[in-house]
Amino acid sequence: MDTTLKDPLVGQLLDGRYRVDARIAVGGMATVYRAVDTRLDRELALKVMHPALATDASFVERFIREAKSVARLSHPNVVGVFDQGAEGAYVYLAMEYVAGCTLRDVLRERGALQPRAALDILEPVLAALGAAHRAGFVHRDMKPENVLIGDDGRVKVADFGLVRAVGSVTSTTGTVLGTVSYLAPEQIEYGTADTRADVYACGVVLYEMLTGSKPHSGDTPAQVLFQHLNEDIPAPSALVPGLAVELDELVASATARNPEIRPYDAVALLALVREARAALGDDQLDLVPPQALQQEPQTYANGADAGPDERTDVIPRVLPGEEPQVNHTARMAMPPAPPQHRPDRTGRSRVPRRGVVAILVAVFLVLGAGAGVWYINSGQFTRVPALIGKSEKDARQELKDAGLDVKSVRRDFSETVDRGSVINSDPGTNERIRGNGSVTLIVSRGPKIVRVPDVGGDPLATAESKLKKAGLAPGVVTKEFSEDVPQGRVVSTEPAAGARRSPDSAIAIVVSKGSPVEVPGVIGDSVEDATGELEDAGFTVKVAPAQVNSPQEAGTVARQSAAEGAELASGDTITLTVSKGPRAIDVPDVVGMSVDEATAELKDAGFEVDVEKAFPFLGDTVESQSPAADGKAPEGSTITIKTKGI
Repeated sequence: MDTTLKDPLVGQLLDGRYRVDARIAVGGMATVYRAVDTRLDRELALKVMHPALATDASFVERFIREAKSVARLSHPNVVGVFDQGAEGAYVYLAMEYVAGCTLRDVLRERGALQPRAALDILEPVLAALGAAHRAGFVHRDMKPENVLIGDDGRVKVADFGLVRAVGSVTSTTGTVLGTVSYLAPEQIEYGTADTRADVYACGVVLYEMLTGSKPHSGDTPAQVLFQHLNEDIPAPSALVPGLAVELDELVASATARNPEIRPYDAVALLALVREARAALGDDQLDLVPPQALQQEPQTYANGADAGPDERTDVIPRVLPGEEPQVNHTARMAMPPAPPQHRPDRTGRSRVPRRGVVAILVAVFLVLGAGAGVWYINSGQFTRVPALIGKSEKDARQELKDAGLDVKSVRRDFSETVDRGSVINSDPGTNERIRGNGSVTLIVSRGPKIVRVPDVGGDPLATAESKLKKAGLAPGVVTKEFSEDVPQGRVVSTEPAAGARRSPDSAIAIVVSKGSPVEVPGVIGDSVEDATGELEDAGFTVKVAPAQVNSPQEAGTVARQSAAEGAELASGDTITLTVSKGPRAIDVPDVVGMSVDEATAELKDAGFEVDVEKAFPFLGDTVESQSPAADGKAPEGSTITIKTKGI
């Protein structure tokens, strides 16, 4: 039977432009139709939100705002968004129509896929999500139903209807939007999702492609959610013998229950996928899983049949401190009526003693039951105090005074609440919570865009304090000479004052070293004289504990750490090394050598050379040397050589 005939939109012209031809699919939040844009004569897909959800103004507003954001994505593996609008109860998106099937259709027909085919599908999916993540968006509903495979083999990611900005991950509504089998643990537990939630869902999809099974199954969504929270995704090789360990590691990395150890986003996961593929041989890539179907679909290996498409749902989430309330009327059993009083012999009615006891018991039962009902409905609860606008420290103290704990602190942008002050709480102000319950604080990060303050001329500590107060992070500190800015004060920042930046951006700081000071030469001076001269120039002097041999006299300066003429900042430290005097070394015998040979020999030994030539200066042979070659002389001292005359 063609169910599309019963759909009231089929055959209608929506918004005076889009002719609805047929219904393609029905999801938990919207219905998708094949339609024609009558203005451009173009076939497209029309996604129409269910009218029941369209009555929620905040939901519609978010849907429209986020759809417009996604429309700015331009990527060959993302289903394009052409238009958005509303007519009456129908809120719709006009999107690119992809002729083909979904990954769910492929899995239903083929069971499990060979690793090569699974990676061929996963890589373009991650490329599409990577583009979204780097643009600042999170998909939040990745599953086989949202992976389209065109007749031409192209793979595209669809249904960005639940997309949110990366910085807008806070959920205080007590519900989670998504599909049970692909929700990351943090989505279930805290109602938050960032890029790593998409990574988790992709890991589940990869597991399903390799094994033909969902990793967790149960009779109710709650059972599946419990397993996501408390059990690791099993290794796919447990169902597919011989599957490469690299694929097990890939699934384990993407589906780690702790989001901190997952790849940060789809781009990082894509790099791991390509690395794993490169490590596999053809036999490993072309391994045929035992769950692969040749003709007819069959039950999945873990008992979870592919079945119909799994819909996106609005899943209730138990908020911190929330407990089911007892608000119904209870019927309490009363004790049986006492027997009729019989008059005694005096004619007065006599109440049996047992009847008095029964009446007292009944009264106490009623009072106890009433107290119990009061405790269940009100007595065990308290109200969350007003915390908005208070500093995080004050809010913590107020909760402590009320007997409540702080479960966690989340941070979000606010144009109206100062950085470090409370924007909201979960549960909210005046909401009931158990007397020993926990409250989540949402603390302001300040405006989404802040201006870099002017800190020029400020001391470094003051400048860093101003940057932190503005919601920015002090970055790398470098120093440079400045004739205008005193030493130790800020010369400039990068970016400059007035620039607009996101909160917590690092701001580099340049600090003045003051005017440059030229280093005097003190080698050969006494330590006392050298120290005085350097300190008078503005330097700090340090004397090295070890002494060295040098041509300088013992007790004088042999070396200085900064060369004469170098430019340093006032206050910089210069280290002096004290001389132990020259070493005594053997004097080589150079008599009989030519002057050039003798000079080279003596200099190589560590001496200076003085040549005296006998008149009429025609001889070139060394006749004598002083000191003679039969002793030692201080290293660096001068050896005099004389030549023969004619």
